[in-house]
Amino acid sequence: MKRPTRTRTPTAPARAAGAKLQLDLALQGGGSHGAFTWGVLDRLLEEEWLEIAAVSGTSAGAMNAVALAAGLMDGGREGARATLRRFWQRVAELSPFHHMQSSPLGGLMGSAAAWMAPWMGPWQQVASAMGSQLSPYQLNPLNLNPLRQILLDTVDFERVCRCDKTQLFIAATQVRTGALKVFDQHGLTPDMVLASACLPLLFQAVEIDGEAYWDGGYAGNPSLMPLITQSAADDLLLVQINPIERADLPTRASDILERISEVTFNASLLKEMRTIALLKQLIEDEGRPGHQYRNPLFQRLEALRVHLIDGGASLRDLGAASKSNTQWSFLLELHGLGRAAAGQWLEQHGANIDQASSYDLAQVLAP
Repeated sequence: MKRPTRTRTPTAPARAAGAKLQLDLALQGGGSHGAFTWGVLDRLLEEEWLEIAAVSGTSAGAMNAVALAAGLMDGGREGARATLRRFWQRVAELSPFHHMQSSPLGGLMGSAAAWMAPWMGPWQQVASAMGSQLSPYQLNPLNLNPLRQILLDTVDFERVCRCDKTQLFIAATQVRTGALKVFDQHGLTPDMVLASACLPLLFQAVEIDGEAYWDGGYAGNPSLMPLITQSAADDLLLVQINPIERADLPTRASDILERISEVTFNASLLKEMRTIALLKQLIEDEGRPGHQYRNPLFQRLEALRVHLIDGGASLRDLGAASKSNTQWSFLLELHGLGRAAAGQWLEQHGANIDQASSYDLAQVLAP
């Protein structure tokens, strides 16, 4: 694979003169915590010198990805920002507490995360208990999924399929084999995005061309290899919203289940990052910079520069219950955290784009 030719213009004056640098995005899933990623995207889209070459997304990351692509085709950067905001507003409008909190009384109640906690905790315990005994085929025989209508209301999939502003890669898990399935934007349907977000204890498996699919987080959260092999960009930014590390040992049943979920939904990503890190280390140990490898994958891996915005630090203390909190004020809080994290990353590491990695992949190889 021939590497793209680009003008190397990392300095602020050059950027101001109109030069654009390309960046791939890998967006994790994590329920309503995906609003953090919305904030990251909202901030990145303000940078005219930064071009989003491709996006790989899973679950909430997939939702953000298709909203981004549709918006880019309908008004460029501002269109993308507007579509993302409209998507998350629709998510909030379907919350059972939306009208209550948007009232003057709701304003007096303060933070959504605080005043909803007494309501959400017991409800989720009941839902968890029912889910362990009954499947969604019994609890939801009509297979109702509010995300479908939200997608149809906010995302023009014809524009997504025709999108020439960025590339899309949407991950799902094939139920029959447990294998990763990656859909691109050509022929992308709402069902493919819903498959990427199909938690098997909440929703019936999504059937596409005779195959059943569950949430992509089990096999790729998100998948990095499509960005490496099919995108022209050499810089990859991972937006991670599921914490990898926790200092405290979970001892309560709810905390144990939460930690199991975090480990499960990070496992595929960590495995892929370790593979990439090992291959890059082997290439470096060969000491042959610029070598023309017979396998184009080695060429791409040698050129790869990796960056990270870790939402886990901001989201770690919110708990698993907050991933179901779709109150508008809470989503706006997450959006603000994401914007702040992206702004800080741009300030500290923006100059690394097209120059060097700002995240050391060797960290994932450490015992």
